[in-house]
Amino acid sequence: MFDTLNRTTGIRAVRRGSFPQVNIGASPERVDVYLFGAGLDPKTVDISIEKSLLAVSGSREVPTREGGAYYRRERFGGDFRRVVSLPEDVDPEHADANYRDGVLHITVPRRESVRPRQIEVR
Repeated sequence: MFDTLNRTTGIRAVRRGSFPQVNIGASPERVDVYLFGAGLDPKTVDISIEKSLLAVSGSREVPTREGGAYYRRERFGGDFRRVVSLPEDVDPEHADANYRDGVLHITVPRRESVRPRQIEVR
């Protein structure tokens, strides 16, 4: 019975405890990806987009106290890799990323040719 509580469901589900946690939002102009990774060094993060797959990898060092005993450790340390699907109409050549207050924000604009445009009636 308890084994079923830890299983993921759905095609886009990820394993509980995946790092970093991800929020993805979209508008007609762009796709915004937010990765929540407090303590990351932006210089150690690698971001790539290939065939509408956004891959983010790197590592995070979690300081440990030498000789200390831990009763519980929930903060993830070590290497990580997250891959998320993006819509087919994004333009990876103009993607931008910044890291602030523990949040890595990646902005991927949509191609100009597929954006909705207003047509003026004369």
